[in-house]
Amino acid sequence: MKRHNQGFGLIEMLIALALGLIIVLGVVQTFLAAKNTYVSQNSSAAMQEDARFVLSKMIQEIRMVGMFGCLGTITDASTSGDFNAAQITPISWDNTNLKLTLVTADVGSGGGTPTWTVVSDCRNSATAYSNLQTPAAGQIAFPIRRLVYSFSNNQILMGTGGGTPTQQVLVNNVSAFTVMFGLATSATDVSASTYSSNPGDPARIRSVRLTLTLTDPNNRVANQTFNVVAALRNRLQ
Repeated sequence: MKRHNQGFGLIEMLIALALGLIIVLGVVQTFLAAKNTYVSQNSSAAMQEDARFVLSKMIQEIRMVGMFGCLGTITDASTSGDFNAAQITPISWDNTNLKLTLVTADVGSGGGTPTWTVVSDCRNSATAYSNLQTPAAGQIAFPIRRLVYSFSNNQILMGTGGGTPTQQVLVNNVSAFTVMFGLATSATDVSASTYSSNPGDPARIRSVRLTLTLTDPNNRVANQTFNVVAALRNRLQ
């Protein structure tokens, strides 16, 4: 009695290979899709974190613009006699060079050496000195910093100090950065009535709107735009 050999024929083998290839391709496609989603989400999260860092820092300092201690009248005893001008114009915008200058009360204790220190007894006297000044008994020291933010070469930079301070990069991959100012009708009005990108009278500034657009250098996600608005608290009283 003859026995027939059992096994897979050529057609069955080809079908099995084709099915296996389809399954492998499906697994690979799923893996690649999951990897691309993970990479794009990471890129988007990194852009959001960069925007959150720089905008929250700027907003915090904008809110403190013009806050120079507990008395309104301050004697300028700074080395260069430059505190008075900063007190009169604590916020300004250079529309040509895209530079935002802020004179603010130092936020926290990690700001380094202040540009000026206002020493006051909060009753009768307040005096501004250059750099760091130690208060005497019965006095309070208010550190004041001059900050210069600029937008150049797809970067947001910041410098601290008088004149033209050396600037450090805060964030890269910036495709656009705009500043709009909420302006009051006059220097004595409290609320803003119009917005302008180039205010002629800094005394009318009541709020600042920042718009920041970041781009992914590897083109894994689309550009993201972030908007925030901050009010100058010292001018809304």
